[in-house]
Amino acid sequence: MKDSDCVAFLRAALPRLGLRWPGFRKVRGTVCKRLGRRLRALGLGDLEAYKALLEADPEEWRRLDALCRIPISRFYRDRKVFEALTEVVLPALAERASGRPQPRIHCWSAGCASGEEAYSLAIAWSSGAAARYPKVRVGVLGTDADPLMVRRAEAACYGGGTLKDLPRASLDLAFSREDGLFCLRERFRSGIRFQLQDLRREMPDRRFDLILCRNLAFTYFDPGLQESVLSRLEHHLEPGGYLVIGAHEKLPPGPHRFRRAVGSLPIFVRAEAEFRA
Repeated sequence: MKDSDCVAFLRAALPRLGLRWPGFRKVRGTVCKRLGRRLRALGLGDLEAYKALLEADPEEWRRLDALCRIPISRFYRDRKVFEALTEVVLPALAERASGRPQPRIHCWSAGCASGEEAYSLAIAWSSGAAARYPKVRVGVLGTDADPLMVRRAEAACYGGGTLKDLPRASLDLAFSREDGLFCLRERFRSGIRFQLQDLRREMPDRRFDLILCRNLAFTYFDPGLQESVLSRLEHHLEPGGYLVIGAHEKLPPGPHRFRRAVGSLPIFVRAEAEFRA
């Protein structure tokens, strides 16, 4: 399959999935390889035949959608962001939570892939504010549209490559070696759960103090869907709560209640008043 043929196909097909071509430009090689394997498995000679199949079989669109998922993740991805979460955001949320009858910080990792981000939050809490706020508990919900990623997240065992950004002290504290893998110790798994959910179609039925929605909606979703997702994220975030997006992402234009909270980092706080982009 020629790259130009695959690009033309993706430009035409992605909008049907609520996705946008610019987000896939750098990762198209991965998607095109998957697409080539799918064509061979179906015994189809080219993309024209695959287009015909898509028109004849709506179920194939769901399979194509799965081919377009890019579950790239690692512990402490964008390390400066996690340093800010450890030193600024989680302590601020802990201070506020300490005045509640049930002192708890509710966090959501949207598009959690195989769980690295959700567990990174647990490690950041343990290595930062936990000692100062012993009565405060942190709960993390990780959601992802890929059932394989959710199963891997629940298993909580990883190869060394995904741990390269994690501070050495945290690695030694949080993981044990089992059959050549690094497996998270039980106390860092407590309070963390995972759920199969597609951010484009549904969100958890509660509000959160901290939402991480990084390198997903504001990279791969089309502009209209980005605006819809941001509006719904705002609704699911407590006033004074924090939203974290990807280091190379921007919030879609338009009125919203988010302003930057920690310098130029992609960490935003939800205020009561509306802001103009």
